[in-house]
Amino acid sequence: MLSLKQYFPCFAGFHRLKWILPSLMMMFMMNSCRMSYSFTGASISPSVKTVSIPYIPNNAGLVVPTLSRTFTDDLRNYFTSQTNLVLVDRSGDLNLVGTITQYAVQPVAIQGNETAAMNRLTIVVSVKFTNKTDQKQNWETTFSRYRDYSSTYNLSTVQDGLIKEISDDLVQDIFNKAVVNW
Repeated sequence: MLSLKQYFPCFAGFHRLKWILPSLMMMFMMNSCRMSYSFTGASISPSVKTVSIPYIPNNAGLVVPTLSRTFTDDLRNYFTSQTNLVLVDRSGDLNLVGTITQYAVQPVAIQGNETAAMNRLTIVVSVKFTNKTDQKQNWETTFSRYRDYSSTYNLSTVQDGLIKEISDDLVQDIFNKAVVNW
């Protein structure tokens, strides 16, 4: 009588599969006991279900009217798209309260004729993070990012693009500090 291996050579390694499957199941069960993992690197306790991110005001000396709304929306969208957390108005399991403290343009790369070849737009945000389920993870810090642009451009022509790039970087920094516990 012929064996299954003789009819179907692809089953020749089947005896190894009976050892691999239980090992894989154990790995999945051990990972699901304590923390929830995502492809973004976020490590969020399964007991955390909600996040609240109130409107982030712009208290900088130079105020761009759309900056607060743009930054707040970017931060909210990132947290809801990269995690399974539900955005709530207040008292979330995770809470991020922030203020834009600086919006500044400074000359950089001064040339021999004492003119700037480049200008630097800097945005600074102060953020307080609280985690209701694990208060050891609470923190308060300042995040700063900038972009340089050619002094041949007027700020008003490049401002929206620069704000978007800087906002994306700041949002990523805040997200990493809040939920990516590396």
